[in-house]
Amino acid sequence: MDLDVLFIGTAGSAPTARRSLPSILVRRGGDRMLFDCGEGTQRQLLRSIGLIELEEVFITHFHADHFLGLPGMLKTFSLRGRERALTVYGPPGLRALFRALEIVIGKTTYPLTLVELEPREELRRDGYVIAPFAVEHRVTAYGYALIEQERPGRFDEARARELGVEPGPDFGRLQRGESVDGVTPDQVLGPARRGRTVVLAGDTAPSEMTLAVAHGADLLVHEATFSADDAERARETAHSTARAAAELAAAAEVAMLALTHVSPRYSGGELRDEARKFFQNTIVPRDFDSVEIPLPERGPPIHHREALRSDGQQFL
Repeated sequence: MDLDVLFIGTAGSAPTARRSLPSILVRRGGDRMLFDCGEGTQRQLLRSIGLIELEEVFITHFHADHFLGLPGMLKTFSLRGRERALTVYGPPGLRALFRALEIVIGKTTYPLTLVELEPREELRRDGYVIAPFAVEHRVTAYGYALIEQERPGRFDEARARELGVEPGPDFGRLQRGESVDGVTPDQVLGPARRGRTVVLAGDTAPSEMTLAVAHGADLLVHEATFSADDAERARETAHSTARAAAELAAAAEVAMLALTHVSPRYSGGELRDEARKFFQNTIVPRDFDSVEIPLPERGPPIHHREALRSDGQQFL
């Protein structure tokens, strides 16, 4: 099952020529989930993978740079005659926000459902859950974790044959956890294999909750609005420095840290260098970069860089 994270917008509260406002697309198999929808998100999607008919959008909090792309995108879906249902999730206050946006969005051609989530209210999907958790910001704000279920252990075909099980449907029954003619799954399956975990922390100061949720994660996406030189400003605004995010990633023993929400005052390289002093496997993705997350036994996460910048020049 493929799993990757596509960075649609990586800027902080203001866009730059190279970075759009916050938005991340998580793709798992055929599922597509958009986390935050800053201004210009639909344009960014059109420039990368196309404006796909998303079924689920998750908003971390209600600062304008994280949701102002929604009205235009929802309106475009209607202009296209969309009929497939769309669900938008977010913290309490989501319905009030949409009441304020109603005059802009108007009537949609498709069912639009709004779901206000409570912290730790898991959304169960096929093989994984989406779990919101409270973070530390100036307003009510959530991070989201995608947590896969454990997978069955490796199937020992030779052992199954020794026990008298013939290849074919009975092999499949054992792999699904069923017994076959007195042979039980534990006799032919190795230890359960862990699933993958992706944690998107949203806008937040470093928090104990993020540390707990991200422990052992394959990928932690954490904001780094400031460098350590501006640590006081980070505390005042309940944001994070690159150093603090890296120290949290090291304590959580994640496999990879991706820093986002980059302020226009930085190019990104200085934040990466600061973070790598405390957590080596840190990246600062640009718009349209992605991180592929293989199954754990197949290797660590892989950072794929977008070939061209928005100005048409090759990345270095």
